[in-house]
Amino acid sequence: MKNNFLYAKELLLYLFVGAISTITEWIFFYLLNGILNINYLLATSFAFVFSTFVNWFLGRMFIFKNKNLYLIKEIFKIYGVSLIGLFFNLIIMFLAIEKFNMKSMFAKILATGIVFAWNFLIRKYVIYKI
Repeated sequence: MKNNFLYAKELLLYLFVGAISTITEWIFFYLLNGILNINYLLATSFAFVFSTFVNWFLGRMFIFKNKNLYLIKEIFKIYGVSLIGLFFNLIIMFLAIEKFNMKSMFAKILATGIVFAWNFLIRKYVIYKI
């Protein structure tokens, strides 16, 4: 029972941190793509890298703070996993925009939702091995 409560608490905290990171990513993406007219794939990459840092930082402070990883090693693991998430993100963005004629911001929202699940599971079971 205690493990289920801990899991639910971590998931809720991760959802909160994820929401902040997501809003950061969407705003950054919108500024780059919608305002500055930077290509959506490049804007996606920059926004994803920036929001990954925000997500790692907040996650480290509020969720995974008691983990015994060296900071540099942890950041490399986070960005290593995030590169796979970025690859998924770019594929989803490309397909949604080029094949399904979706607006870039809607494609970004779709991609973020799918990659969110990947990030949580990998961090929980691979990086922090909870």
